Amino acid sequence: MRKPNSMKGLEELGRVRLSENFFLRDFLFSEIAAVYGMSNVPDDPDLAIEAGRRLCEELLEPLQATFGRLHVRSGYRAAAVNAFGNVRGMNCATNAASSADHIWDRRDADGSMGATACIVVPWLIDNFGEEGDWRKLAWWIHDHLPYASLCFFPKLWAFNIQWHERPVRRITSYAQPRGLLTKAGMANHGGDHSEWYQGFPEIRR
Repeated sequence: MRKPNSMKGLEELGRVRLSENFFLRDFLFSEIAAVYGMSNVPDDPDLAIEAGRRLCEELLEPLQATFGRLHVRSGYRAAAVNAFGNVRGMNCATNAASSADHIWDRRDADGSMGATACIVVPWLIDNFGEEGDWRKLAWWIHDHLPYASLCFFPKLWAFNIQWHERPVRRITSYAQPRGLLTKAGMANHGGDHSEWYQGFPEIRR
């Protein structure tokens, strides 16, 4: 599929179904692009679609089946939009670091594909309030889903969840307690962590 150069082409791209409940249009909105009048459209739609499908089918669908409707805060970010945000200090990493991450249509330095979305799980807000110990959800995901990386934020339990061909299984947070929760090789990486998420629903797929 070519990069769309018309309104009709963009409509057709947005209608691409990535999984049972998610379409590519769900991930194309960018506040940076909206405010600064930029285009947030993939240069390589086929790669963006392939990576996005894996993100949705393997991670977002089981999350939504288990916890109810997800709120997508952000997803795909065009390379030009990401670079603009990085230079201006808008919480965007470099394009090299964001490839196979928020930039779905660029492979990383190792040639691997990946995709990231920032989401909110309203079930958590309803059951624990707008802020809480993000490690509850982090360990639930760690024990149940094939994520590549997770990064949690201070408001609304929001977090980045990444699918990647070569998952590093790393969890970090900007919410308290900040920093690294786990990565491969740490003593807490394996085993059962169910004491953290008692009362959570059983996974549904």
